[in-house]
Amino acid sequence: MSDAPAPDAPRPAEADSSPDDPPTDDPRPLGLRGTDSLLLVNTGDGKGKSSAAFGVMVRAIARGWKVAVVQFVKSGDWKVGEEQVGRDLGVTWVNAGDGFTWDSNDLEHDKALAREGWAKAAEMVRAGEHHLVILDELTYLMNWGWVDADDVVATLVGRPRTVSVIVTGRDASEALIAAADTVTEMRKVKHAYDEGIAAKRGIDY
Repeated sequence: MSDAPAPDAPRPAEADSSPDDPPTDDPRPLGLRGTDSLLLVNTGDGKGKSSAAFGVMVRAIARGWKVAVVQFVKSGDWKVGEEQVGRDLGVTWVNAGDGFTWDSNDLEHDKALAREGWAKAAEMVRAGEHHLVILDELTYLMNWGWVDADDVVATLVGRPRTVSVIVTGRDASEALIAAADTVTEMRKVKHAYDEGIAAKRGIDY
């Protein structure tokens, strides 16, 4: 499953450039190599963390990968669009949450669901049967202490070599960031919600 590395070539010296000018120097570092898997983290207060992960889900399926998704906050009752298309495409889909905490009538029940969900997710990662496992909104559970954050990081670091993982959610811990190969921080510049516009079906879910 190792990807072939991009060809190496000497890079020209960097020149001063403007964001208005197209780049003319190759930005790729020298010595690129392939890898069997990656750990990615999508974090930050901006929109797009889960959406980006599900874009990779579709890309992985197109490459013939076996994919699994565990959603730790979104409830299966929500019928989100990504779940429908994922299931249609053969994705193993686990709903491990019961919705937003502010709507909950029993946080202890939610905590129990979280722990059960993480147990299933960890087993899925360790089994090595999926090429990609998406752990959607897992950072919240780690930060709230609902799951053992050290165990999460250890499980992801010690995963089988062919299993790639994407973790999404705000406020990713320093330990998770340190363990990851790629970390992207989505930054909110504007959001329709701040203007009183509700989440839109087909865009937000």
